[in-house]
Amino acid sequence: MDNTSFQNDFVANTRHRAAYVQADTTGLLSRYFAGLNIWSTLVTLFLAAVVYDQVKYIYNKGTIAGPSWKMPFMGPFLQSVNPKFEQYYDKWLSGPLSCVSVFHKFVVIASTRDMARKVFNSPTFVKPCVVDAAHKLLRPDNWVFLDGKAHVEYRKGLNGLFTRQSLDLYFPRQEEIYNKYFAMFLDISQKERGGKAGPFMPHFRELMCALSCRVFVGYYMPDESVKKIADDYYCITAAMELVNFPIILPFTKTWYGKKAANMVMDEFSKCAAKSKVRIAAGGEVGCILDAWVKSMLDSAKYRQKLGNGEDIDPSEKPDMLLREFTDLEIAMTLFTFLFASQDATSSACTWLFQLMADNPQMLDKIREENLRMRGGDKNMSLSVGLVEKMEYTRAVVKETLRYRPPVLMVPYVAKKEFPITDTYKVPKNAMVVPTTYPALHDPEAYPNPEEFDPDRWIYGTAEQQTKNWLVFGTGPHFCLGQHFAILNLMALIGKASIELDWTHEPTPISEKIKVFATIFPQDDCRLVFKARDAEQ
Repeated sequence: MDNTSFQNDFVANTRHRAAYVQADTTGLLSRYFAGLNIWSTLVTLFLAAVVYDQVKYIYNKGTIAGPSWKMPFMGPFLQSVNPKFEQYYDKWLSGPLSCVSVFHKFVVIASTRDMARKVFNSPTFVKPCVVDAAHKLLRPDNWVFLDGKAHVEYRKGLNGLFTRQSLDLYFPRQEEIYNKYFAMFLDISQKERGGKAGPFMPHFRELMCALSCRVFVGYYMPDESVKKIADDYYCITAAMELVNFPIILPFTKTWYGKKAANMVMDEFSKCAAKSKVRIAAGGEVGCILDAWVKSMLDSAKYRQKLGNGEDIDPSEKPDMLLREFTDLEIAMTLFTFLFASQDATSSACTWLFQLMADNPQMLDKIREENLRMRGGDKNMSLSVGLVEKMEYTRAVVKETLRYRPPVLMVPYVAKKEFPITDTYKVPKNAMVVPTTYPALHDPEAYPNPEEFDPDRWIYGTAEQQTKNWLVFGTGPHFCLGQHFAILNLMALIGKASIELDWTHEPTPISEKIKVFATIFPQDDCRLVFKARDAEQ
């Protein structure tokens, strides 16, 4: 065979094989695409999304404690809908840092005192985020979501509302609420329940909501509106739980919460308008709203005098020059006060009454101290000066807050990658949650931490454990009203001690903790109240 024939045969065979391969490949592709439909495409995309979700979780988790894999997309959502204290506790014990991922949220939990404090004190990297629903309920432009200098400046304008002098102005409203609800407790126990014990946690929640409303807005709000807020606030609390469905859908917790929040905001706006008219007409300050409005008006008068070139005595300059706030801005701020106080003080109040019933010798000491400080006059009006003298009563309140801290966790969000340790960085936009319970139950700071012992605040070293005292947070976002909260609980339990007797009906779950935004006894604190004899 000559070379020309060989080359022709080779070329022909090569073309034949190429044509065969091309035909075969085309056939495979045709058969593949012919087998594709919308369902197989969706399955392929779903599997890819599952893989991406797992890879992202494992990457974000890094070396910290947490599940080795995540239930696709939702994570432990169903478990989180009904949170158990024991599950939280196990999580805290799993390591200084641990994690969980629910839906699109990657959550880092800072369990130790030092890790928690680092989050609280790192405004460069984190800011409070509350929960997803909070922006919708509190409104996105609420001051509580401000960051950096804007937050600091806004907060300065509120500091004057919680000075010692201001707190004295609020005590008459508080005492009126105490009297009203003590009478209600007696009616519930003796008339409705025939002297038998029953759950009082819901009634403590109503008491604290009514007290907050009267202290915040006085009598600008009618009784029926206060009652409706007290009744409906449960919906707001449920909507603000740490884990909730991220979208507001009809008839869900967040939907009912949004409706209740709108109602509260509307009521507070009406109160703001009424206060502006009354204070401008020379009315006296009787609540937090009045004090704020008066500061605004005083600031406006001072600026007007400056603008007119008048000579002004230095004493006329307000401590803090405020701009004028709209009714809605005032309403949003008052709502954050209610949000911050309602559930936490309700929890503290519930545990306080239960613990005093279980420790009658401690209640006797509170009663003796209150009568002694009043000079035997049970009807003496409350004042800051009077309540501040009550050393043992303060010790009982602080020990209650340590033993059963109302706020277990405070959610923050990472504004940027946060190097919380030398070996781990919290991813940007992840939620990072400092916890308070482990620090407040640290045996190095508080010996025998599971024992309720008020004396540790008088004879022990508890007052020196400032780094562990995280009940009200720390850093730039610490609780504005912490002094008010403690004085309120002291005044409440002190007045109750000299006017009421109460007993607790323990159940197997009385000491077990129920988590509902804050913490309560699982049996809702079963008490029975009766009036003390006049001679006692």
